[in-house]
Amino acid sequence: MDFPTIGAPDAGDTAWMLASAALVLLMTPGLAFFYGGMVRAKNVLNMIMMSISAMGLITILWALYGFSIAFGEDKGNLIGDPTQYFGLAKVFGGEYLASTDPEAPAAIPLFGTIPLSVFVAFQLMFAIITVALISGAVADRIKFGSWLVFAGIWATVVYFPVAHWVFAFDGYTGEQGGWIANNLKAIDFAGGTAVHINAGAAGLVLAIILGKRKSWPSTPFRPHNLPFVMLGAGLLWFGWYGFNAGSAVGSNGIAGATFLTTTIATAAAMLAWLVVEKIRDGKPTSLGAASGIVAGLVAITPSCSSVNIVGALVIGVVAGALCALAVGLKFRFGFDDSLDVVGVHLVGGLVGTLLVGLVAAPEAPAGVEGLFYGGGLEQLKLQAVGAFAVLAYSVVATAVIAFAIKFTIGLRVSEEDEALGVDESEHAESAYDFAAVGGTARTTVKEA
Repeated sequence: MDFPTIGAPDAGDTAWMLASAALVLLMTPGLAFFYGGMVRAKNVLNMIMMSISAMGLITILWALYGFSIAFGEDKGNLIGDPTQYFGLAKVFGGEYLASTDPEAPAAIPLFGTIPLSVFVAFQLMFAIITVALISGAVADRIKFGSWLVFAGIWATVVYFPVAHWVFAFDGYTGEQGGWIANNLKAIDFAGGTAVHINAGAAGLVLAIILGKRKSWPSTPFRPHNLPFVMLGAGLLWFGWYGFNAGSAVGSNGIAGATFLTTTIATAAAMLAWLVVEKIRDGKPTSLGAASGIVAGLVAITPSCSSVNIVGALVIGVVAGALCALAVGLKFRFGFDDSLDVVGVHLVGGLVGTLLVGLVAAPEAPAGVEGLFYGGGLEQLKLQAVGAFAVLAYSVVATAVIAFAIKFTIGLRVSEEDEALGVDESEHAESAYDFAAVGGTARTTVKEA
């Protein structure tokens, strides 16, 4: 089954979706700065490389078979036909894909306005950022080659099928094809389950199997460059408009509504995180502000089309506060999640996905009523099943992949390499040439 040529292309929709794809791609370098600033100086290049390498690796896998697995003809609501678009065959045949009709519920795509190639590019960027998110949980200690092997297998076995569960739809009928969207009818507008819960669960498992960093938690691992962290958070916020508003698959009222709820939830989460810090630690921090921004963005991702302004505020405040508290769970339970992927992405994704069942408002584009708007508990149950099904699948599949790599090529660098720094041991590079910047004009003249 191929997507048919139906309807006429719309220049506005196509332009917005091209811009949205570029915005989502920008999120990965933004994530690289966000994560890179949080590690020690001797590991910053490796941290950035794990994100940037995902841009290369996942792009090739997506072109070969990833898009086909995620959006090929549905096979039992579990997977798309991996051969249908192998090598992106038939993508450049002039077919046009669905844009969301402003008059229809947000979850129902209809035909007519953007080229299939644009949709392929847009969804590629989701696959890239999802894989890159995992890297924050294993900073400072994973072999770069092993990371690439893990990333390629994980994308193939976990992300591509889960993307089908959540995002896929039938090219002829416009109906959802994956079981979470079609059979379950759970709402995940832009990837709270497929992206954030999925990556957060994988990060947790991979961090546990990889083991703690040497001398953690007795030695503090402070961020080496907080301006990098703030820059990364700003780029993520900017790019996230492509992530959420772009998921309207058109330049329409749904894009406008999700743009607004995304902004409000993010602002509320940042402030909530700072309040928690002030009460708990006595000082609000720039790291807390940056982390609160990301927590709010994560939480509003699945729910941005189903809540009104009040719901966006609630989700932002709850996510900011809970994620600020959740980042301490690693010390209580003893797992070394280096850059708080679990506390921000797993917890934030769960908050945003589950709260749809409580604060979804009928006037929002999705047209769903949560418990607080008279809808009962049914939608909350659906959200919970979708969220925890993805979590469980990611946990099991990640464990199998990680153990297989650990007992074959190995996952972790040696203690000596970890002490030296993975920039030097894995890449033979250093982010900062301290010898060069440590000299003086007088010594330079003498040496000359």
